[in-house]
Amino acid sequence: MLNPVNVRRALDKVRPSDSTNSLNVEAFVQSIWNSEEEEKSRIKNAFQKKSESIENTFDLDLLETERIYSLETIKNVCTDYRLRFLDVRYFKPEIPEEAVQEIRFLEKQHGTELQGLKIMAPSKLFRLEDKDDPLLFAPIGNGYYYLIHQWGNDLHPLRKLMVWPMKGMIELALTLCVLSLALTYLVPDGLFSKNSSSAEFWLVFFFVFKCVVAIALYYGFARSKNFNPFIWNSKYFNA
Repeated sequence: MLNPVNVRRALDKVRPSDSTNSLNVEAFVQSIWNSEEEEKSRIKNAFQKKSESIENTFDLDLLETERIYSLETIKNVCTDYRLRFLDVRYFKPEIPEEAVQEIRFLEKQHGTELQGLKIMAPSKLFRLEDKDDPLLFAPIGNGYYYLIHQWGNDLHPLRKLMVWPMKGMIELALTLCVLSLALTYLVPDGLFSKNSSSAEFWLVFFFVFKCVVAIALYYGFARSKNFNPFIWNSKYFNA
């Protein structure tokens, strides 16, 4: 009666009897380690290079659909939270080891070298040219990006509200109006005349509003601030 063949035993039989003794296990392990280090170095060096690639070749059947985001979705989130979506080479902090491991895993899984990587993060985390929660993406074509890794702390829960005035001119104007109205209510009645009236209130409001707008304009020009929709994918500090 024929017995099933154990592949490992078959390999052991074919292997020369002295191969185990002659095998330098330490050198073998070191070669594997060196190979892994070379891959890590290649990936980290690629972070600093400008890539012309706009997409990567993935096996779509192996991708997790919940990690795929359209450029429009990314833009909307960047606009809402005043984030930047730039090439990884502009990222100041060191890319964590977990992200590098994720890249290596994807490259082996899909048989490719990832290029054109981008990061979504607050402006302060980028080296911006003069003119807390990073996400690493790889382009997959047709305006879609695949989320590779996320690290760091979450954004402040009120960040969306705090940066809402910078979404556009209308949002900024409404914010300045509400702020001016609040400051006007803080002005004591009868400060400028004995008899308070609605005309006096709106006169004070207009004066306060002009002061607030002047301060906002000065701050905007002095700090080279721009509205969220214009900076989300800009590499310039004063975009």
